[in-house]
Amino acid sequence: MVLPVVAGVDGSAESLAAAEWAAREAVRRAQPLHLVHVWNWHPRQQDGEIANAAQRHLARRSLRQAEERVRAAYPDIRLSDEQMEGPATAALLKVADQADLMVLGSRGLSGFTGFVVGSVALGVVAKATRPVVLVRATEEAADEHVPVGDGGASPDNDYRDVVLAIDLHDACDEVIEFAFEAARLRHARLRVVHAWQAPSPLSLGAGDIGLVNDPERSDEWLGFLKAVLQGWRDKYPDVEVLETVVEDKASTALVRASTGASLLVVGHRLTERPVGPHTGPVTHAAIHHVGCPVAVVPHL
Repeated sequence: MVLPVVAGVDGSAESLAAAEWAAREAVRRAQPLHLVHVWNWHPRQQDGEIANAAQRHLARRSLRQAEERVRAAYPDIRLSDEQMEGPATAALLKVADQADLMVLGSRGLSGFTGFVVGSVALGVVAKATRPVVLVRATEEAADEHVPVGDGGASPDNDYRDVVLAIDLHDACDEVIEFAFEAARLRHARLRVVHAWQAPSPLSLGAGDIGLVNDPERSDEWLGFLKAVLQGWRDKYPDVEVLETVVEDKASTALVRASTGASLLVVGHRLTERPVGPHTGPVTHAAIHHVGCPVAVVPHL
């Protein structure tokens, strides 16, 4: 069974951009695209029927609008759609479990229902067991490609780099493989970035790299990064890889490294938490401060 790429749509500019990005990714992966709209059921008898009918109408309109945008660009795409009853985060998590990839708009209001798409996206990212990509409202197909000549970008140009933010203390195969595959599909360079900070004498632990000066320490980290990636280079020989280590906070480094990228890939460790969305400082920084699409890949 071929799992689809799924996009959540609600009529906002963010969700339409997400649907178009999801369509491009479905074409790259040779997979179907499934559009989902979530609406909240009103249980009160008197007002509920009117409100539910209004939300079903909104759902049909939002799905139709997204379908028209997608079909205009990709008339041959395998496309399906679905209406689901909310709450939104729980419904999207349910459909994400059956998807190869979930794509959501990262900011904006959903209009009629009034929930903040950013908070719903954050809730999905925190608990999804499949990768989630967050897309901003202004994202267009040309933005994924390298500008040439007068500075303008075109889908006919080469793809911008895919950037992988990697933590060498917690390097996970699922995250690395997603980034290599994304670069392969785009015929793009993969830029892998690890950020490190010099340990203090009190913070050094067993196995930590604690050399005398920063240049030597940086070389050690770079050698470690190359060793971690060597097996993946062998598996993906056609992907050009650029390894970079920087002395900086991880959140700061990834925001800087993602400038001009077509996609940023970060990992998210799944944890059992009783309430509320939690993504960790690096993923949080990516979601709120990075301008390109962000792929959050869960791992244990």
